[in-house]
Amino acid sequence: MDSNYVTRVRELGFQWETNNPFLFCVHHLDHYPRGNGEMGPAASLAGRNLGQDFTLRDGWRMYHGMKIPGFPVHPHRGFETVTVVLNGFVDHADSMGAAGRYGNGDVQWMTAGAGMQHAEMFPLINTDADNPLELFQIWLNLPARNKFVEPYYSMLWNEDIPRLNLKDGSGKTTEVTVIAGSVDGAKAPPPNPDSWAAPEESQVAIWLIKMDAGAEWEIPAASEEATRSIYYYQGEQIRVDGQEIDSYKSAGLHPAQKILIENGSGESRILLLQGRPIEEPVIQYGPFVMNTEAEIRQAFMDYRETEFGGWPWSRPDQVHERGRGRFARYPDGAEETR
Repeated sequence: MDSNYVTRVRELGFQWETNNPFLFCVHHLDHYPRGNGEMGPAASLAGRNLGQDFTLRDGWRMYHGMKIPGFPVHPHRGFETVTVVLNGFVDHADSMGAAGRYGNGDVQWMTAGAGMQHAEMFPLINTDADNPLELFQIWLNLPARNKFVEPYYSMLWNEDIPRLNLKDGSGKTTEVTVIAGSVDGAKAPPPNPDSWAAPEESQVAIWLIKMDAGAEWEIPAASEEATRSIYYYQGEQIRVDGQEIDSYKSAGLHPAQKILIENGSGESRILLLQGRPIEEPVIQYGPFVMNTEAEIRQAFMDYRETEFGGWPWSRPDQVHERGRGRFARYPDGAEETR
């Protein structure tokens, strides 16, 4: 049965199409082998297109990494990244001198603003076992008034992110992890201060939904001004407002309606993205997202001239000590560990 409130059901690839105010979402799912002495894969790299290894081979990719998988130093301007690590670890380093290691449920929220460089590497810490990695990186646009704010990053640690366990009439559980926005009175940690997600009227929501086999849950209504999509990334089949949707598909939802999700057999996992659009032109070229082509050209000129503060690290694919736990060190020198 087709629904009046479910639209644009699409197959998901590697990079997922999103609605304004989001720019896109990437789902990284790599079954890395055990690590070697450099925290790279203890496996041959022969035959891989190192530096541009985006082909899934043996269950994993090196991406732009040459020895360690991940994304060595690169610049950004004009938007935010929200990196949600479900499994495995990411090592962060940036041009402000900040650093960190986060994973297994942690979220990093980074406002590139006027411009910064950073590296996002995937250290294969385990030498006697595999190193599976799964994460989402979500790009969220900034309005023109905030595209030149000072760069900023913060950690939403796994222990601080609210999770609701909601029982349906049959006692089946739906768990909702609230990374942005709120659900049934459970409010996410504050986003970065200059984020489009900071004002409540932006209605930005990032939720992870995990449903037991046979569970039902009604997504609460937002307003007509918002856009809302779900990304069904693990499971067999769900019914959304009566419409059957297979695994690894996305769907747009009418934001002002309550929408019932009915899970089939087996556990299902869904990402929900919602927000009020930024009603401004969007010009994207590679790592820069601005409002005009002139601003894109200026971004390239500024990067060539300033390197957005340079790179204070000894290597472009900076990783931290193998035995280091989860931590964040900020530009002012403050550090927190988990």
